[in-house]
Amino acid sequence: MKTILFQGDSITDASRTRENDTHMGVGYPTLIAAQLGYENPGKYRFLNRGVSGDRIVDLYARIKADIINLEPDYLSILIGINDVWHEVGWRNGVSAEKYYTIYNMMLDEIQEALPKTRILILEPFILKGSATEEKWEVMRPETEKRAEKARAAADSHHLVFVPLQERFDEAARKAPESYWLRDGVHPTAVGHELIKQAWLEGFQKIQNE
Repeated sequence: MKTILFQGDSITDASRTRENDTHMGVGYPTLIAAQLGYENPGKYRFLNRGVSGDRIVDLYARIKADIINLEPDYLSILIGINDVWHEVGWRNGVSAEKYYTIYNMMLDEIQEALPKTRILILEPFILKGSATEEKWEVMRPETEKRAEKARAAADSHHLVFVPLQERFDEAARKAPESYWLRDGVHPTAVGHELIKQAWLEGFQKIQNE
């Protein structure tokens, strides 16, 4: 059985239960597990270790217990919005350059410890909403900077990058932003479905490598 590990912040956490790995929250990890599990009975084991509020430095601090020790066959990482949001709200964010440095350090260590693990890097994203509108002129460009760094980190480690911002921008032309991200950051059910579909496309690329 192959293990798929989801890592990230509250978007990945999605109210998961800490005591039971089968209760993976109400977000895209559960949607992915439902589809892949249904299509491939018994082939995959799914773990969600997303932690609400995490920045890249917080995820890096958990690398041993929540990534390396779990020895996943596949690792999915979505991190970056809190590196921006925490700076805007509490002056405790992570600059784009430091984000890039830490991301690279983390990926270096993971690839050294788990050379056979295949990794997906998901793009941080944002839309205008109740949590973002007031500081939109700062939050959108700063999120884009983290997205660029996430892509660069993926490219430098020869990993599959999953674009999400353009998908959400396109979706927001079909229905209001709050239909996809309830506050400009956290996905609704259909927002999680959007991530799921993009994730599965990236996962297919890994399978074809």
